[in-house]
Parts: sequence; C-alpha cells; structure tokens
Amino acid sequence: MPLKVVFMGTPDFAVPTLAEIVGGGHEVVAVYTRAPAPAGRGMALRPSPVQALAEKFGLPVLTPTTLRTEEAAETFRAHEADVAVVVAYGMILPPAILDAPALGCLNLHASLLPRWRGAAPIQRAVMAGDEETGVAVMKMEPGLDTGPVGMLERVAITPDMTAGELHDRLMPLGADLMARALGALERGNLHFRAQSPEGIAYAHKITNEEARLDLSQPARAVYDRIRGLSPFPGAYLMADLGRGPERVKVLRARRADGSGEPGTLLDAAGTVACGEGCLRLVTVQPAGKGAMPFEDFSRGRQLAPGSRLA
Repeated sequence: MPLKVVFMGTPDFAVPTLAEIVGGGHEVVAVYTRAPAPAGRGMALRPSPVQALAEKFGLPVLTPTTLRTEEAAETFRAHEADVAVVVAYGMILPPAILDAPALGCLNLHASLLPRWRGAAPIQRAVMAGDEETGVAVMKMEPGLDTGPVGMLERVAITPDMTAGELHDRLMPLGADLMARALGALERGNLHFRAQSPEGIAYAHKITNEEARLDLSQPARAVYDRIRGLSPFPGAYLMADLGRGPERVKVLRARRADGSGEPGTLLDAAGTVACGEGCLRLVTVQPAGKGAMPFEDFSRGRQLAPGSRLA
C-alpha cells in the first residue's frame, strides 16, 4: 500500500525528493516549508522552491513559524501520516512531531554520517578537502543528526569540484535514495544501523569571517576554501586596489606554480602567491558587480604584477 507522507523541506535541494515521492504513488497529505521570504530587487515575498512545486501538484502547504506549540503538534498529528520525510527543512522538529508519524521521521542528509552532522555538510566536505561524501537516509531523533542510518549512497569529490557542483550531483542522488528507502519501508525491509561513535564531525553554519581568504595559508587550503564556498556565499578577499578597501569574491581558481610574498600578484593571468605555493584566480566578483574573468577585473583596476591582493 502507498504510504501517507508528510513532506518537510524548503530549498532547491529538496525539490527532486518531493517529485520522486509524488511520482512513486505515495499520498503526500501535507507539505511543510518555510514561509515566503522577501527576494529580488522589489523584495516581494517569494515562496520557497518546495512550496512552488507543491502548489503545482495541488498539495496542501503549511508554513508555521514554530512547531513547538501544542496547536502545531495537534495539526501535525491530524495528518495521520505513516512517515514524515525531511529534506533541508530549516526548523528543528520537537519530540511531539518526531513521535507523531507511525513509522517515524526520515531525514535525507547530504553526508556520510557521522561525518558532517549539521547545517552545511556539502560546503564543509569540500572545504576540508574530502575525497568522498554522499547522502544518507536517517531515522530522526532529538539529537543533531544522531539517528540510525537506513541507507546511504557514496559519491567521489573530484579535485576541482565546487560545493555548487557537488550540491547538484547529490540532489538527484538523494531523491532516488529516499524513493528507494520509502519502497523498502513500505515492504517492511528498511533496517537501521546506529552511527559509529568514531569519525564524528560537525558542519557548522558558514560565518562571514570564515569566508574571508587568508593568503598566508598554503595554496591547497585556500583552494579548498574557494571551492567549498562557491557559488554561495563566495570566498572573498579584502584589498585596497586603488579605490579604498573593497571585497572581491573569488568564485573559481586553479592550482599554479610559482612562489612569492603571500598576497602578491605574480603575473597578468591572475597568479597570486600563498603561504605555500600559488593559485591562479579564474573568476571573481567585485562588490555590486557580476562575476567576471580575472583578466577583465585586472584591466579595470589596472593591476600589474607585484600588486598586493590581500
């Protein structure tokens, strides 16, 4: 029998999973998502990507500001769901919500748990220089991503892959994994295993200070930070390039040969010295401007070899 599902998600990453669940013939009795937020130049209220898809499917959408009231718990229990599927929802689920579905709440998490529990697993994996990550279907419990894992799928992180590219690779992979997990749950064949107590790492939210590049670090570490923060929020340099201090995002770079004083531009192609080794800046974005090749940015600022970029 198809499952009665409450779906809980907000960003683009969650959209393919909702589509897979609907396409799999399950009955989605409610979709929970974050409330519409101001966006664009006019700052008009824009529904989340999940809400937009749910409305196309004609599914009931709820956007509560909290789940911690008895009223919220009663509303959730009234759905009489077999299972809740949670994908990047953006709100903590209290025990009353976790306990409501007959078969529990399943979370699609973008890492190989227990590595990278928390809010930014994709970015943290790339920033750390990990060579592998994946997606996991976890049965939720009150702890932060501590629940037992029912299924996981691995994927390689190639040396030049950005967080945005990894996000796009994991998005359909996760949707397929959750669809398979629900199929197994429907047949009574989804079995969970406790997470290992070893190898735990936390993917804390990215802070503004972390996004600022320190070119005194080795080129490998700077490069991984650029990849891990591209395209959002974007790693950046703070430099005085003749117009006072300005923020310049670095969206793409390459490893390069050479040496010099950290932060020094070594040639017109965008090679900059780090604490150990060099990087070539490929795509940058000045404040208030669009992304552009470094050569175009350099010509506009009349940067010459020997200029200080940090």
